[in-house]
Amino acid sequence: MIETIVFDVGETLTKDDRHWASWADWLQVPRHTVSALVGAVVARGGDSADALRLISPDMDVAAASRAREAAGRGEHLDETDLYPDVRPALGGLQRLGVRVVVAGNATARAAELLRDLDLPADLIVTSGDWGVAKPDPAYFTRVLEAAQAGPRETLHVGDHPAHDIFPARQAGLRTAHIRRGPWGHLWAEDEAVAEAADWQIDGLIGLSALLGH
Repeated sequence: MIETIVFDVGETLTKDDRHWASWADWLQVPRHTVSALVGAVVARGGDSADALRLISPDMDVAAASRAREAAGRGEHLDETDLYPDVRPALGGLQRLGVRVVVAGNATARAAELLRDLDLPADLIVTSGDWGVAKPDPAYFTRVLEAAQAGPRETLHVGDHPAHDIFPARQAGLRTAHIRRGPWGHLWAEDEAVAEAADWQIDGLIGLSALLGH
């Protein structure tokens, strides 16, 4: 029986549109340019920040992020950034007694913004809080500590195979690959993903029924 469900953040709970659009505006390039480059870089196994360096090769991404914050153009999240099924799905799971954890690769500031949304979750934390990021096995050690349940009683839900499905499975967790966002759609039919994921889902509604709650 699944006791805890851990949800990835970007393109599982939140849409990344605003994030990459804001970077495009900061770099003064068309928004589609940034989106397309991010897709191309990640699809070939790179890090999304590498897309920004293709536009500005000498960029220090961390320094640029600080400059954006100082200019009042830093990270922002509000209700419109959530996928519409997030609140009903998470709230429904909590009412069934499932522990709900939100954890993903993001800054500590992003964690603050997520907490400000008052989501129906028992814990909201990011790699910026922990000082370790997916797919590092140490990240999933922290996930299991946050889950307060054993690996086989913990389900990790995410869209990115290399960051979510494969390392979570290697850590012994149950996994659900969500067909959402560019990575979820890109790898939806991948045989390795299908083999590694306990479930493949198109949305968050119905998770409780799927898990037998």
